[in-house]
Amino acid sequence: MTGLPQLIAGVTDNAWVFLLVFIRVAAAMAVLPALGEQVLSVRIRLALALMLSLVVAPTQSAAFTATTANLPDLVWALFTETVSGLFIGLLLRLFIFALQTAGAIAAQSTSLSQLMGQTGADPLPAIGHILTVAALALLMATGFHVKAAAYIMLSYEFLPALSAPDPAAIAQMGRDRVAQSFALAFSLAAPFFILSVLYNLTLGVINKAMPQLMVAFVGAPVITFGSIFMLFLCAPVILSVWVSAVDVFLAAPVR
Repeated sequence: MTGLPQLIAGVTDNAWVFLLVFIRVAAAMAVLPALGEQVLSVRIRLALALMLSLVVAPTQSAAFTATTANLPDLVWALFTETVSGLFIGLLLRLFIFALQTAGAIAAQSTSLSQLMGQTGADPLPAIGHILTVAALALLMATGFHVKAAAYIMLSYEFLPALSAPDPAAIAQMGRDRVAQSFALAFSLAAPFFILSVLYNLTLGVINKAMPQLMVAFVGAPVITFGSIFMLFLCAPVILSVWVSAVDVFLAAPVR
């Protein structure tokens, strides 16, 4: 009978650690790319959060040794772990925002911003929607579920368990990631932007040489088919660059 209290205490401690880890994982799943997409049902996302918590919890038992299963610690954990989970999820979600911004830049540059603009859960231009769906599929094909578990484990190093995040550090990290996100978006959309500049320069020269020619009627099909052909050529490169950027970030979220 002496082993029964120890067994109950061990089970209670493990369940407590799992609960605290689940709070952070569930908050991150609300905004995490691929695994936390709104097109997935709540039950699927809940199951994914539970499975990720089962993977992460055994590695973080030492991080919760200073706390016990009581109501004040639970309330404090609900605040700190939820904030930390949302923040680490948003850091990854910015990569999706970068791809969507690149698609919007490309669509605006090539006059395709209204083509199939309402397709999908978010009102994205056709180029942005195609790139986003392909990127999410590629992300899962490259083992993102394993990378996400490792990323959450690593998050306890720069966002310690049960510690209120430092506002200055959070602001600095968020500012750096937003700047990198916009830089990545413009880099990915650069081929379409260059195509747009060349197209408008060419139309300007033609219009100057032959003012009587309706260059808009001639140029509209050219820029449309040219942008589609550019998407066909550049999409594999854009997606490979994007996935590489995600992998670099997951390997070292804090530099």
